[in-house]
Amino acid sequence: MKSQSCLLDLLSCPTRYYNKKVVLQRFLNSRSQCLLTQAAAGIANLSGRTIGRVGIVLTALSLGLAPAARAQAPQATSPLATDTVRLALPDAEARFVQNNLQVLAQRYNITAQQALAVQSRIIDNPTITLDQNALQQAIHRQGAVGDNPDLRRNQVAIQAQQLVSLAGRRRAAGRVGQQAAVVEQFNLEDLVRNLRFQLRTTFYDIYYRQQTLRVYNTEIPQLRRTVDLYQSQFEKGNIALKEVIRLKAFLFTLETERVGLVTDQANSQADLHILLRDSTNAVYRPITNPDRIRNLSLAAFPEQQLIDTALVRRADLLSRRAEVQRQELNLRLQRAVATPDLAVGYSYDRLGSYFDNYNSITLGIAVPVFNRNQGNIQAAKAQINSAQALAAQQQLTVRRDVHEAYQIAQRQDDLYQHTSRDTTPFSRLIDNIEQGYTKRLISIVEYLDFYEAYKNNVLQLNTLRANRMRAFESVNLSVGRVLLRAE
Repeated sequence: MKSQSCLLDLLSCPTRYYNKKVVLQRFLNSRSQCLLTQAAAGIANLSGRTIGRVGIVLTALSLGLAPAARAQAPQATSPLATDTVRLALPDAEARFVQNNLQVLAQRYNITAQQALAVQSRIIDNPTITLDQNALQQAIHRQGAVGDNPDLRRNQVAIQAQQLVSLAGRRRAAGRVGQQAAVVEQFNLEDLVRNLRFQLRTTFYDIYYRQQTLRVYNTEIPQLRRTVDLYQSQFEKGNIALKEVIRLKAFLFTLETERVGLVTDQANSQADLHILLRDSTNAVYRPITNPDRIRNLSLAAFPEQQLIDTALVRRADLLSRRAEVQRQELNLRLQRAVATPDLAVGYSYDRLGSYFDNYNSITLGIAVPVFNRNQGNIQAAKAQINSAQALAAQQQLTVRRDVHEAYQIAQRQDDLYQHTSRDTTPFSRLIDNIEQGYTKRLISIVEYLDFYEAYKNNVLQLNTLRANRMRAFESVNLSVGRVLLRAE
C-alpha cells in the first residue's frame, strides 16, 4: 500500500517535473525486482507444483521487464563521424582566394592606403573667428552707460582665413599615397603567390601520404593475423619464441611508422583547413589526374624564358620597383613642402579700428629663412638610393631562385622518369609469401624482408613523386605564375 501511495504521488506531479511514463516504468522495474527477490526467497518452502507455477510467473514477468530494461539502458554513444570531402585543386584554389584571412587582411591594407591617398588631396578647412564685446553689454544692462549713444553700440569683429597650398604640395601628397597603395597591391600578389605555393604543395603532400598509408593499412592487418597465428603455435610448442618476438617487433615498427605518418597527415590537414578557412572536422581527400602528373615536363619551358618571365611577373620584385617610384614621388613632395603655404583671409571690425565698420583682406606666408625642409629632402634622396639597392638585390634573388628551382626540378624529374614505377599489388604477393612461410619454404628473415622491401619501395616512390611535384611548384613559385599544372 505504501508503494501504491508513492506511485500516485509521483503521477500527480506536474509533467514538467516528471515524465509519467518514465516514472511508471521505473516503479514497475523496482517493484518487480522486489517481487523476484521475495519469490526466490520463498521457493524453498513451496511444493513442486507450486514451484512450477511460480517459475511460469517469473518467466513471464522477466520477459515483460526486458523491453523496459532495454529502454532504460544507456545507448552506446558512437564517436562523431568525420566527413571525408573529395577536393580538386582548382576548387581548393578558388576557395583559398575567396576565404583566406591573410589575403582578406592584405586587401584591407590596400583599401586603407587608397583612403589615405584621397585624404591627402582634400583641401584644408577655412578658419572663422568671431569677437564680440560682452562687458559693454553687461554695463548697458546695469544702466551705467549714460546718455552717450556710441556706448550703446556693441563691438563685433569677424575674421575668416583659408590656407592655400603652393607648388602642388597637395597633389604631390596624393600621388605618394596612391603609389603606396600600388606597393600594397603588389604585396598582396606576393602573399597570394606564397600562400598558393603552400596550398598546392600541401595538397600533393596529403595525396601521396595517403597513398603511403594504404600500404601500412594493408601490411599491418596481414602481419597481425600472422602474429596471432604464430603466437598460438608457440603456445602449442610448435615454433620457437624468437620468431614470435621478431614478428611482434616488426609489427611494432610498422605501427610506430604509421602513427608518425598519421600525425604528419593531421598537421597537413590542419594547414589545409587554415588556408581554406574551414572550421569543420572534414578530412580532405585530394583528387588528382595521374596521367597529367606523369606527363609534366620542363621541356616546353627553357630556363632563360622562365627567368625573363619572372623579371616581369614576380610580385616581390614589382613591389621593390614600385617602392623606388614611391620614394621618387616622396622627393617631389618634400621639395614642394619647402615652399610655404599661403594664408588668405578677410577681416571685419565694427568699432575696433581707426574708423567704424573696418573691412580688410589679409595675406600671410612663412618666410623660408631657416627651415627650407632641407633635412627631409636629403632623407628622401637617401631613401631613393636605398630602394634602388633593394630592387637590384631582389632582381638578383629572382634570377637565382629561378635557376635553383629549375635545376632541382630537372634532377627530380630525371630521377622520376628513370625509376621503375611498376609496383605489383601487395595482395597478389602476400598470399604466396605467407603460404611459403607457413610451409617453411622461406625463413622468417626472407618473410620480413619482403614486407620491408615492399614498404620501402612504395614509400620511396611516393616520396619521389611528392618531391617532384614540390620541385615543379617551386618553379611556379620562383616564376610568379603557375605554368606547370597537372589539374
